[in-house]
Amino acid sequence: MDVAFLSKLLLPSALFLMMLGIGITLQRSDLERLVSQDRKALLVGLAGQLLLLPAVGVGVCLLFGLPPLVAAALMIVTLAPGGVTSNMITLVARGDTALSVGLTAVGSLIAPFTLPLLTGAVLVYTGAGVRLADFPLLPAIIKLAIVTLLPVMLGIWLRSRFPRRCERLYPWVKAVAVFGFLAMVAVVVLANHQRLPGLLQAYAGVMLVLALAAMLSGALLAKLFSLGPAVQLTLAVEVGIQNAGTALMVTGALLSSPEMSAVVLIYGLVMQLPAALIMLARNLPGSSARLAEGQQS
Repeated sequence: MDVAFLSKLLLPSALFLMMLGIGITLQRSDLERLVSQDRKALLVGLAGQLLLLPAVGVGVCLLFGLPPLVAAALMIVTLAPGGVTSNMITLVARGDTALSVGLTAVGSLIAPFTLPLLTGAVLVYTGAGVRLADFPLLPAIIKLAIVTLLPVMLGIWLRSRFPRRCERLYPWVKAVAVFGFLAMVAVVVLANHQRLPGLLQAYAGVMLVLALAAMLSGALLAKLFSLGPAVQLTLAVEVGIQNAGTALMVTGALLSSPEMSAVVLIYGLVMQLPAALIMLARNLPGSSARLAEGQQS
């Protein structure tokens, strides 16, 4: 069984389960509350993910003069809104977890349509398309909808019908999804075992700049719209922590580009560094987050 076949088999399956896990944690009332009560934070967060982050990505690509395939891969990362990792980081960092999960859910409903369209534009703009096979737009939309949109909707429906079973099922769905994603990471590493060290050395710094700039931009955007500290932190995470699984789906399963998948993987690893610092700082004894939580309890 070759690496290309494994990538097209493992990644969609793992991504489907990840999105299903998001769906079964949600209730319709959660989304209705976000739309009715927290509409401002939701809209600002979506603007940060869908508009501000790609703009930051373009700036980083121009600043460092990245090669076409690397620039295209980086831009595809910026077009993939945050996934379950950002939800976990927000929870540990004591941000607005409900907003984080809501942004992930809404982003998962939008991405199957925006990501293929913008990926086609990115391939043309960067010139990477001439080095890749044709990017079939309609099949890409259908495939992404099947592995991201469908499982979220299915999960929400299952949660409405079988809430207790979904609560028991969630840890198993999450565990299988994580195992599948780790297997996919192993496949990407295997496919790039010769070029990955060089790519890591050349572009890890670029990815760190992108992650830091994205997090800072998300926080400043929330502050600009007079949103509270918890929302500022949440948008820093949601704008900076992208859905590497979805980006790998595009670069690996749809574009069949091991080099682009390696770049996505590098960002998926590097973006965890500032996130880890945020989680640590927010949980140190005497931190403002812990003090605020203690006052509320």
